[in-house]
Order: sequence, then C-alpha cells, then structure tokens
Amino acid sequence: MRYLIVLLWVSVVNAHDMIPTYPTFTTAFVPGVLKTKMEIFNKREDVSYYELGAFDSEWNSIPFVTSYKLIKMDYLAHAEFDIYIKEDDKPRLEYICSKSKLMKDNVATSAIASRICSRVK
Repeated sequence: MRYLIVLLWVSVVNAHDMIPTYPTFTTAFVPGVLKTKMEIFNKREDVSYYELGAFDSEWNSIPFVTSYKLIKMDYLAHAEFDIYIKEDDKPRLEYICSKSKLMKDNVATSAIASRICSRVK
C-alpha cells in the first residue's frame, strides 16, 4: 500500500495544468461557431508534447478546431490556445482535455501519461 501512495503522489507532482477548469464559450467571428480560450502549463520535465481533445459524457470525440491539436512545449512553459466548436455540438460537449504524449525513446524513464480535463458548464 505504501508504494501505491508514493506512485500516486509522484504522478500528481509531475502533472500538467490547464485552465480554466470550467470554460465558457462565446460567439466566434463565424456564424454558428463558438470559441473559448484555454491555457496549458507544462510542469513535466520529461514531456514536450500535449494533445488536445474534446469529448462528450461517454468519452466520444467531438470535432473541434484549434491552431494545433498537438502542442510542443518546453518545461515550465505556458501556451494559450483557442478552441472552436460548432454551435450544434455545444450541448454534447462535456470535456476539453490535454494529454501528455510520451516520446518513444523516453518511455522507459517516464511511463506515466497525464490527462487533464476541463469540464464545460
């Protein structure tokens, strides 16, 4: 049991952050499209890439548009990005997530991927 607690503590310490926790959408410049601004903070020295995703309550992927669905970030760097979705998809949207992408040659030293999700109101 002691090892499980240590493993969970290490994974929390090494996780990344994404804000806001509860994003709100505004009308974009294109009719029928909504937009929200998000920010991600890389607190993992062993991870340089984060993948963005949008999901419904059943974890099915929802189509969205952003500048980059895969963000390259240095350690302790911040990145702001906009998420655009169709107004028709907004009622189904439940989560906007970022997931750390582990480098193939670095998996032996860092086998814990982290996923951080913001819940849409």
